[in-house]
This record gives sequence, structure tokens and C-alpha cells, in this order.
Amino acid sequence: MRIITTIGLDLAKKVFHVHGVDAEGNVVVARRLRRKEVLAFLSNLTACLVGIEACGSAHYWAREIARLGHTVKLIPSRYVKPYVKRGKTDPGDAAAICEAVTRPTMSFVPIKGVEQQGLSMLHSARSQLIGQRTQLTNAVRGHLSEFGIVAERGLLGLAELAAIVRDESDKRLPVAARAALMVLVRQIEMI
Repeated sequence: MRIITTIGLDLAKKVFHVHGVDAEGNVVVARRLRRKEVLAFLSNLTACLVGIEACGSAHYWAREIARLGHTVKLIPSRYVKPYVKRGKTDPGDAAAICEAVTRPTMSFVPIKGVEQQGLSMLHSARSQLIGQRTQLTNAVRGHLSEFGIVAERGLLGLAELAAIVRDESDKRLPVAARAALMVLVRQIEMI
């Protein structure tokens, strides 16, 4: 059997596609693998260059495949696209990745370690929570303005509005509106 020197691996949730070539560029393997078969398949190969399109799970797979002794390179998707020969298909993407990874001027994405990926996730989660808080705050402000109740911008204004929502003796708000706004105010305070 010819020795595989380069592999293009198209990642997915369940079914992955592998495209492997020898030193002359002849196709040695082009097949699909289930998620649980990927590492077993690659562990039976001699060390080679494995190209993966940079995506959500690419850093995880890159670390796992590198542990098997392979050289792994992550390629930004916009750099893979020019190598797709026909319409976008998973086998076609694997072949394009295989070709792109061998180009001498190709730019690669550094593989993130577990800690670096965790820190990146922390920043992403924080940003998402800030966005949700802003959205909820704007909703409270908008709903209360429908009853003629406005306050300063920022946290002080929000605290003033939250106090109005909690004050059941304030008759400017109907019971149903107060109940709905109370849910939003509690949600803001949890964030």
C-alpha cells in the first residue's frame, strides 16, 4: 500500500471526510468516517501532515491528532475555498483542504491549548452576558416609557426604574405590567 503523506480532514458533527494523498499527489484514501472512528483510523497511519479547516471543534481535533504524532495545520476557511473544484460537498472540501495545506505560502491558524480555549470562552460568555443585560435593560426602559416613566441612563437610572417596578404602592403600573417587568428586573440582577 502507498504511504499517505498528506491528509485533508473535513470536520462535522457525526460524519467526517478524509482525503489522503501520497508523496506524488495520488489519492490513496477518500472516505467518510464516523466521529468515533477518526482517531483509530489516524492512529494506524504513519506520521503525516493533516490539514483541518479552522472551525468550532478544530482546535480540539488538532490537539488529539497531534498526540498521535501527526503534524496538524489549521487553515482559515476563506483560504480553503479557492481550492474547491466543484460545488461545496464534504468530500470536495476534504480534497481542497488536502491540497491547500501543502501550499508553501499558506497562512495557518495557531492551535489553541485547552487553557487558551477556556479563556477565549470566558471572554465570549462575558460578552454575551453583557449584551443580554443591555437588551433586558433597554426592554425595561422601553416598557416603562410607555407609562410615562423615564430615568437617567446607566446603572443609577436602572436602579431607579427597578425600585419603581418593585414598589407595589406605585399605581402608575398595572399589575400585569409590574409582573412582567419584575421578571426582567430579576433577570438583569442575575447577570
